Amino acid sequence: MMRILLFLGTNLAVILVASITLRLLGVEGYLRGQGMNFNALLIFCFVFGMAGSMISLFISKWMAKRSTGTVIIETPSNATEKWLVDTVAELSREAGIKTPEVGIFPAQQSNAFATGWNKDDALVAVSAGLLNRMRPEEVRAVLAHEIGHVANGDMVTLALIQGVVNTFVMFFARVVAHLVDSFLKSRTDGAGLGFMGYFAVVIVAEIVFGIIASAIVAWFSRFREYRADAAGAQLAGSGAMINALARLKAETEMPDQMPDTLRAMAITKGQTQSLMERLFASHPPLDDRIRALKEAAYRQ
Repeated sequence: MMRILLFLGTNLAVILVASITLRLLGVEGYLRGQGMNFNALLIFCFVFGMAGSMISLFISKWMAKRSTGTVIIETPSNATEKWLVDTVAELSREAGIKTPEVGIFPAQQSNAFATGWNKDDALVAVSAGLLNRMRPEEVRAVLAHEIGHVANGDMVTLALIQGVVNTFVMFFARVVAHLVDSFLKSRTDGAGLGFMGYFAVVIVAEIVFGIIASAIVAWFSRFREYRADAAGAQLAGSGAMINALARLKAETEMPDQMPDTLRAMAITKGQTQSLMERLFASHPPLDDRIRALKEAAYRQ
């Protein structure tokens, strides 16, 4: 449950801060004006909704390095690091992208992630545990999966989708507040919600709509994992990709050490149990991902 709350909190923080900023700048009063200025409202919500998402995208590599303790391999110091850098470079060439930065983060759980604001300025990192316990062909498949994320432009697409849903969360929250205000004015001789009442309704509506929006973003994230698995299978082979996911499944009982802000870009976040967890999970169940790869291989 804590992971779900943190996931929702990350998405809601941007729009709540934007709401307070709009209020402090006096924009709310202008937007309400004589009734509701829907065109101006949508423009303001779009600017603020996209701004937070884009800022997060542009600093994603910096945040990833700090939050995971990832050490970038500038010059390989051993055979494992050299193989890792060479493998990422080879897979990147095959995928038609510039070689990302390569790093290792000190987690004992087998995991990996990719992030960055565009295809040619990305970061691919693997955990120390993954390198220690997986066979080379399985590590290569995991790297291929992450390269698939980069080549598909998943980081940019996810940020754009988050920005769009933030826009509509802010927009519809104010529409709801305006409707409630208008309804009360018609019943109370023009008293309405008042300054604090209107703002309170906006915040509550943003929280409700934000929860729904988070489920939409999570659905896209799950869909995107299947595409990255398919890319990994194409680059490294279906058998190796399936074996890598099976190995990850065997380790799902280990503590998940990935920061919440990076779980959507990790190759696994563990198994989900409750309906609420499945609804807001950034990754599909590993069994479903393995099944999809086997079915795709069978059809070929």
